[in-house]
Amino acid sequence: MSYLEYNAKYVPSGLRKPLYLNWPIVLLLTAVAGIGFLMLYSVAGGSASPWMEPQVKRFGVGMAAMFVIAMVPIWFWRNMSAMAYAVSLVLLLYVEFFGSVGMGAQRWIDLGFMRLQPSELMKIASVMVLAAYYDWLAPSRTSRPLWVILPVLLILLPTLLVLKQPDLGTAILLLAGGGAVMFAAGVHWAYFGSVILAGIGAVVAVFQSRGTSWQLLKDYQYRRIDTFLDPSNDPLGAGYHITQAKIALGSGGWTGKGFMQGTQTRLNFLPEKHTDFIFTTLAEEFGYIGASALLLLYALIIVFCVISALQSRDRFSSLLTLGIAMTFFLFFAVNMAMVMGLLPVVGVPLPLVSYGGSAMLVLLAAFGLVQSAHVHRPR
Repeated sequence: MSYLEYNAKYVPSGLRKPLYLNWPIVLLLTAVAGIGFLMLYSVAGGSASPWMEPQVKRFGVGMAAMFVIAMVPIWFWRNMSAMAYAVSLVLLLYVEFFGSVGMGAQRWIDLGFMRLQPSELMKIASVMVLAAYYDWLAPSRTSRPLWVILPVLLILLPTLLVLKQPDLGTAILLLAGGGAVMFAAGVHWAYFGSVILAGIGAVVAVFQSRGTSWQLLKDYQYRRIDTFLDPSNDPLGAGYHITQAKIALGSGGWTGKGFMQGTQTRLNFLPEKHTDFIFTTLAEEFGYIGASALLLLYALIIVFCVISALQSRDRFSSLLTLGIAMTFFLFFAVNMAMVMGLLPVVGVPLPLVSYGGSAMLVLLAAFGLVQSAHVHRPR
């Protein structure tokens, strides 16, 4: 008798759901978060405060939320997709007029006990509503122009609001995550080719607009692009972040300098060492092997998500799981490329490792949706 047959015969139906959880994903998420706790302990100089302790508490709350969400039938989340998108959009509009300002950007809502970043909610809500849309839409209509307009608008509206905050990194993630759902749903490749051409045109327009009355980006964003192209032009100014990050990455070698022995971190040469640049701390202390181990854990999470999506017979569940997996992939891929100098610095945290409340809680809630799709699939 197989494991599933035994459960179906001897375990009451109300207690069976936790057994159907995708436990490899749970264990992998816990392992990644554990690495994050170690790094936050290290960058604080061997102290649980001010970063590790609240991060552990948030992870506990996030995991509890993930389990609760997983126990709710997936059809409920399908029906709630439009509301989740609408609420996230309203919160983005609220931020536009009444949001808290930090580091030159207006991105947060101050709740007293924490600061909520609605753009994090929108990353998941947009995937949900697009998956619900393509679940409702007949496959024969997927690539017809009239039926492509609505999902494009659903993606562009929050993207433009996020760009105004300004938050280029999150805007890129919204575009790419939404595009991934459309691609997985079967939208014709010609649309994506048109978007790529338009993107090339937009890049040209961005450079052409610099210094004009119709300048498309903020001055600090242009400085980030200059730094990306040639950090050595201003190694003590705009290029300081990426220069120090590369030093930390390279100095770790194969095995690293040892836990809490990273000189760039300990001597405070490394900026934003507990948030956006925490991957460089890991690479300095544990070297290429440690950095590769984290990357392997991330890759395994993606693999198990894709396997779950392919095994699902429900179109909404499959698209939702693939969309969340792609969003998760973009999180760590953009962050790692950013700190290695392969992409401009756009302020994307390393998932479950960087210090932060909204990003961790929303990400674990998103994996709760993945688990709900996995638990409630036909067996």
